[in-house]
Amino acid sequence: MRDEEGFKPPPYPYDRLDELKPLAAHHEGGIVDCSIGTPIDAPPKQVVAALANSDMERSYPPSIGTLAFREEIASWSLNRLGCKIDPATEIAAAVGTKEFVAGLPHWMKLRDPNRDTVLYPAVSYPSYEMGATLAGCRSVAVPVDENWSIQLEAVSKEDRARALLLWVNTPGNPAGGLDDLDAVANWGRTNQIPVFSDECYCEFTWDGSPRTILSSGTQGVVSVHSLSKRSNLAGLRAGFYVGDPDIVDYLREVRKHAGFMVPGPAQAAAVAALSDQDHVEQQRETYWNRLNRLSNILSNMGVEAPLPRGGFYLWVPAPDGNAWAFVERLLQDIGLLASPGEFYGPLGGGYVRIAAVQSDERIQLLEQRLGMS
Repeated sequence: MRDEEGFKPPPYPYDRLDELKPLAAHHEGGIVDCSIGTPIDAPPKQVVAALANSDMERSYPPSIGTLAFREEIASWSLNRLGCKIDPATEIAAAVGTKEFVAGLPHWMKLRDPNRDTVLYPAVSYPSYEMGATLAGCRSVAVPVDENWSIQLEAVSKEDRARALLLWVNTPGNPAGGLDDLDAVANWGRTNQIPVFSDECYCEFTWDGSPRTILSSGTQGVVSVHSLSKRSNLAGLRAGFYVGDPDIVDYLREVRKHAGFMVPGPAQAAAVAALSDQDHVEQQRETYWNRLNRLSNILSNMGVEAPLPRGGFYLWVPAPDGNAWAFVERLLQDIGLLASPGEFYGPLGGGYVRIAAVQSDERIQLLEQRLGMS
């Protein structure tokens, strides 16, 4: 009998950085870790209070989200994005959004077994590709242009015919690109390919107003949002998806059977977070200031670090195109830990990503090590 090996998960990308950390051991104050986009700032006090006093701990929460959560999502979508959404048919909760991203191809393949291909931007969040792998699907990376926007005209006729879904991400992680989401939605409708738009960084759009795939209607499209970045609530695992009623209804039912539920207290806290925009405006200013300071630090090292059009990452061309060597140099010279661009696809191999998620005091350490302050 032939011995066949099953699936073996690849090394988790960020775990590969651990062996390099000793390179910064000589710096007083230690490593300034900008490799992962984990929020560092405190969430709003009223959100923490809502979490602690929800009185929703004992019973099972509704998988689709409480009515209060869905109505607050609809209100936020109208006020912030200008989109009128029906909380009864077009909105549902997600346990954060990473699990949604990684699980989506599996659920969509059950819905349409005749299609087997997941399309996603060639430089992007690695979970889009991993979700396809976990579902036994083909993954096809769609090229991006010099501004890191997706080039859908490059998708072949065969891949369009086999496409189960398309992922887009605006603002994009890691490069901060912005897509023409109305054009993306039209492409998906024309080709009868559901489009899922990861919009978790939409509040941190620097070039213009926040963009959403829903601006031209919900037919054939779904937007995906998280409170992790907007409100510094990554530990809460509260997100949501909004869009086409048929797709949302299907996913709500599948997820209900699978037992996906955002905890009740987390949903109460999410309502409090979405109802307040002031803390988001403060966070926008904080991230923008940190991006500028980090860009200046790189400039003082003789490296060009352009500011992004959106998101809170710098996407920095590595000197001589050697990202791993640049990661090591940053650790040795100033104790800064960044992520090599290959984590986000082979086309990112000549870049590093630097997340503006360290405090002002930690960033000042980098400046002091360069004699800037």
